[in-house]
Amino acid sequence: MLIREATAADWPAIWPFFHTIVAAGETYTYPRDLDEATGREMWLLAPPGRTVVAVDDAGTVLGTAKMNPNHMGAAAHIASASFMVDPQCAGRGVGRALGEHVLAWARAEGYRAMQFNAVVETNTRAVALWRSLGFTVMTTLPEGFHHPTKGYVGLHIMYQQF
Repeated sequence: MLIREATAADWPAIWPFFHTIVAAGETYTYPRDLDEATGREMWLLAPPGRTVVAVDDAGTVLGTAKMNPNHMGAAAHIASASFMVDPQCAGRGVGRALGEHVLAWARAEGYRAMQFNAVVETNTRAVALWRSLGFTVMTTLPEGFHHPTKGYVGLHIMYQQF
């Protein structure tokens, strides 16, 4: 698996699984009816943000991540990131590879920590992955996320200091 900078040419491969994940409404705070143009604008970041794709030997996009300062100004020393893996590629280590890549990027760029602002507590695979990569749940906003089948569930804020 290769992780490389995403280009505009990658968007047609990202959009189908991005749309499926967002429309399901189980793991992202994005509107479930997010249109393609808005999704693209939100995901393909300009500097100081960065968007990458994980591809296999054939060049097939398996997943993607975007990384950026969590806030501006005096809080810009904390990074954040978001991840999406094609559900057809789940269990192949794509999320872990993207997570490790993003953490290495943040450290190399001089960030002091990384914060995830909204990890849905019922997304147990993601929570377990982020814990295994050194993140801690700092707090959980009770009923901070309205899951389409589980109702109101907690929304974790996860953090790792470098």
